[in-house]
Amino acid sequence: MNIPAELKYTKDHEWIKIEGDVATIGITDFAQSELGDIVYVEVETVGEELDQEEVFGTVEAVKTVSDLFLPLTGEIIEFNEALESEPEVVNSDPYGEGWMVKVKISDASQVDDLLSADGYKELVGA
Repeated sequence: MNIPAELKYTKDHEWIKIEGDVATIGITDFAQSELGDIVYVEVETVGEELDQEEVFGTVEAVKTVSDLFLPLTGEIIEFNEALESEPEVVNSDPYGEGWMVKVKISDASQVDDLLSADGYKELVGA
């Protein structure tokens, strides 16, 4: 299981890459493997300011639909539109081309509450 050390994580199995005041967010390798083949990613919150833990979209796999929870308060500034035609990229490259949204962070102090790679490994028993 791939858990890159440079990223932050949530108990809801999202990863966060922080660059300045922008966070790129996706689901972890563990999450995509648990979900199975992803067939649809829906995010209709671009341009909206959402609070930490609010639902920003959904990911649909063959057997289930899961909500996506925002790990940090901020404005959704971009959706990875490539996922509209190729949602399976989330399965093949969850930390790269399978990213989901970019968020302009409103409260940088929330970053301290995120899990490190080691903390996430403990959570999933890796």
